[in-house]
Amino acid sequence: MEEVSWIVNIGGIYFDMTVCIMIVLTCLIVFGIVYFCSRNLQMKPKGKQNVLEFLIDFVRNIVADNIPRNEVNNYLLLGFTFFMFILVSNLLGLVTKVILFPGEISLWKSPTAGPLVALTLAFISIILSNYYGLRKQGVKNYFVNSFMKPTAILLPIKLIEEFTNVLTLGLRLYGNIFAGEVLLTLIAELGASGPFKAIAALPMAVIWDGFSVFIGGVQAFIFVTLTMVYLSHKVETEH
Repeated sequence: MEEVSWIVNIGGIYFDMTVCIMIVLTCLIVFGIVYFCSRNLQMKPKGKQNVLEFLIDFVRNIVADNIPRNEVNNYLLLGFTFFMFILVSNLLGLVTKVILFPGEISLWKSPTAGPLVALTLAFISIILSNYYGLRKQGVKNYFVNSFMKPTAILLPIKLIEEFTNVLTLGLRLYGNIFAGEVLLTLIAELGASGPFKAIAALPMAVIWDGFSVFIGGVQAFIFVTLTMVYLSHKVETEH
């Protein structure tokens, strides 16, 4: 079974409505989690507040490992937003499958299982890294620190590196999530092909779902970590 997205042509421009819907749903879920967990905050956290504070502290540690301690709070919100959006995006495709017949149009999948979403997130990450570096150091110091050190001869390589960072950051995320969803689809097809095969497919699906949750979390962690690494290269002055 080959799944296809719901494509809509608006004014000559094609929109992947499946991805658009899942992105909006991801944003709503992230907002809902943060809103729900941040109601009635107390000095001594408990229950849902503990969950939110655990997530914030987890991201804070990622940022603190790469950014000077006195600047962690400046970039904490950026790291937390990336982490929550990517984590929820990675896990959405594990929940279910919604396919319309005929045409086998898929209405449910992880947004990050699409290359455009993953590469867009990577592009935003690199653009913001350069923006923060430019804002903090000024045009001249930013350019010298980012592209002319330790020697000016590295300028072409440094410029190419900006492009390759987008590709590696985005394609790593896309490849891992897409591969996981493909395997889940194959397991689902195996289970649908007969009652005996369904018995064999069930434990496989449970095991792979658990592993995919782990991979989804790891990929969100890696993305935020590398974003902070790239950011630190832009906002810190090399000596």
